[in-house]
Amino acid sequence: MSRPLRIEVAGQTDVGRKRSHNEDNFAILAEYGLYVVADGMGGHSSGEIASKMAVDTLEQFFADTSEDPERTWPYKMDRAKGYEENRLITGIKLCNLRIYEQAQRNAKQRGMGTTLAALFAVEDGIYIAHVGDSRVYRIRDGRIELLTEDHSLLNDYKRMKRLTEEEIANFPHKNVIVRALGMKDTVKVDTRFESPRVGDILLLCSDGLCGPVNDQRLLDTVMKHGDLTAATQRLIETANESGGPDNITCVLARWVE
Repeated sequence: MSRPLRIEVAGQTDVGRKRSHNEDNFAILAEYGLYVVADGMGGHSSGEIASKMAVDTLEQFFADTSEDPERTWPYKMDRAKGYEENRLITGIKLCNLRIYEQAQRNAKQRGMGTTLAALFAVEDGIYIAHVGDSRVYRIRDGRIELLTEDHSLLNDYKRMKRLTEEEIANFPHKNVIVRALGMKDTVKVDTRFESPRVGDILLLCSDGLCGPVNDQRLLDTVMKHGDLTAATQRLIETANESGGPDNITCVLARWVE
């Protein structure tokens, strides 16, 4: 019988070089096997409020459902999915509703929202969930693979018609997100299941990291540092050296025996 794997984790956030305040938030909730990155948007520092609400609401939902698995959920379960995947999706849908309702109540916060990328480690593997353009990568056997698909206008264009590298580089609406928490009263959450192996590293990040830093540099930076805290620090420095145009947040999780 294979021995259960342990997860080492580190996370960090930074305001970057161009922004006056940080609208990103992250959470390492090891007791639930839950790791989250959220990148807020909206004027009057509402983005900060939205990303914090997402992280806090998800933590509260996991705390409540840990204590009382029979607790009534705010949404019906999807019968095609198992309990743990439903739990993750329901928690994120609840985040969406809370942010949306808060924005409707407060005119200054109207239009606020946040992306969200989450990892949820369960007994037989991990669920990955995301909304927006925050990403989850897997580093395995010296290669990096993107496990999420950006919910962005640029990505929609890429899917519809093959853009050249130059057209992608000069795309005028790079930061337009087509799906986020808080935009409407309901949201579709994308999920996938993965079976981790010893040595796998998963990287969750806001686009302040994966925007200015390409995949190869992300890979090289993580591979160079055995210590995850040093790796997150270096990833942030790399994004800042590349101009630091946005807030930068990353969480690294490594599976060890």
